[in-house]
Amino acid sequence: MMRRIEGGCHCGNIRYDFQLPEPDGAIPVRACGCSFCQKHGGVYTSHPAGQLAARIEDPDLVERYRFGTETAEFHICRKCGVVPFVISEIDGTLYAVVNVNSFEGTNALESSPSDFDGETVDSRLARRKRNWIPNVTIEAAAK
Repeated sequence: MMRRIEGGCHCGNIRYDFQLPEPDGAIPVRACGCSFCQKHGGVYTSHPAGQLAARIEDPDLVERYRFGTETAEFHICRKCGVVPFVISEIDGTLYAVVNVNSFEGTNALESSPSDFDGETVDSRLARRKRNWIPNVTIEAAAK
C-alpha cells in the first residue's frame, strides 16, 4: 500500500501527487544546505521507490532555475514564488525531490541538515540515483 501526499505551490499553478511505499511512519526530511535552498527554506524528501506526478497549469508561470553544477532544476512558480520540487535528469531518467513545505494537510516534519559542498558531480548524481524519486512525470496543461 502506498502513502499518498498531495502538494503544490501556493497559488495552485504547480500541483503534485507524491506516493511513497511506506504508508505509516516517519518521512525522512533533509534541510538542504545549498545557498539557494538556504534562502528559500528548502526542506526536501524523496524515496527511491516513490512516484511523483506533477501538473503545471500555466507553464509560462514556471521558472526553471539551475546554478552551480547545473545538475538540478528548481521549479519555481513565478506567480507565488514557491519551489514545490526539484528535478535532475541522470542517464535519461528524471529524478526528483519534493519540498515538504509544499505538502497539503501534513503536519510539520522534523528535518536534519544536509551539506553537499565539496561533493563531486559524479558523487552527487550517484547519490540522487540512490535516494531521489525515480518515477517522475510532469504534465503541462494544454493552452
